[in-house]
Amino acid sequence: MRKLAVMSAFLCLALLAALIWATGTTQLIDTLKKVPPGHIIAALAAVQVQIVASAWRWRFTARRLGQEMPLSVAIREYYVSSALNLVLPGGMAGDAVRAYRSRAEGEGGWKRPAAAVFLERLSGQLVFFALVCGGLIAWPLFLGGKLPGNFGVVIWIAAALVIAGLGLAIALRNARLPARFRGLGPDLAAVFWKDGAWLVQAGLGVLIVGGYIATFMIASDAVGAPLPPIAAFTVIPLCLLTMLIPAGIGGWGTRETAAAALWPLFGYASVDGLAASLAYGLLSLVGAAIPGLISVAVSLWQGRIGKA
Repeated sequence: MRKLAVMSAFLCLALLAALIWATGTTQLIDTLKKVPPGHIIAALAAVQVQIVASAWRWRFTARRLGQEMPLSVAIREYYVSSALNLVLPGGMAGDAVRAYRSRAEGEGGWKRPAAAVFLERLSGQLVFFALVCGGLIAWPLFLGGKLPGNFGVVIWIAAALVIAGLGLAIALRNARLPARFRGLGPDLAAVFWKDGAWLVQAGLGVLIVGGYIATFMIASDAVGAPLPPIAAFTVIPLCLLTMLIPAGIGGWGTRETAAAALWPLFGYASVDGLAASLAYGLLSLVGAAIPGLISVAVSLWQGRIGKA
């Protein structure tokens, strides 16, 4: 499995390199050099909102499972986790580190923290997939004239399959689960349903997903390819969806390939989509890494002062 992860990461990076070479490195570099400072500040601010809200959601989820955690600790660990997810293979290594490092914040080893991290990520993915499903319906309605051939029909079929799958899952919700999954029932109820938890999860989920989309919209505008509002429900979610593939490193390569293929639907060149995706990735990485390093350095300094 380790060799497969390394190989998939290498292939995704090779795909990115080939894409950059095919679209022209000179034009790409010139485009990225012209990114206005105001756009950089706006995108970095959106990243901060996204990460802090995610940390808040993690803390809320952990507390629902009986794990107390200071908000400052949750924010610090989420910054580190987000940065690691963008530079390590699989896109989930940071979450594993976050679960392991938070084990000391509660009793019972690291099983409770691991459950909190898993359910927090699940909460985010549920909101994101709801957006993707809505976007599948929006594709033929708002972009039908721009889709090649019978692509609109394909989108409708995909939407129907997704809706049918969700309907089947709901119909089978009372089916007996394997013994190892039966214990998740109380945790799921506590995290997603009891005492209005779904309102908090949904509200934070919308805010966080909105942060992802806003960062991508700003990045695309920064490279000279402003997108219409409908892109927030169509092309951008599809680009972000590629980051959930458990291969490669933080979505690098797969995300850029999707952007290069989809941006021409709005009259831009493939290099514009590539530049927008690269700008998004770099801004997300910087927005997570720098505050993460600062927060870790501060915590280490405070620890030394406390020992002294």
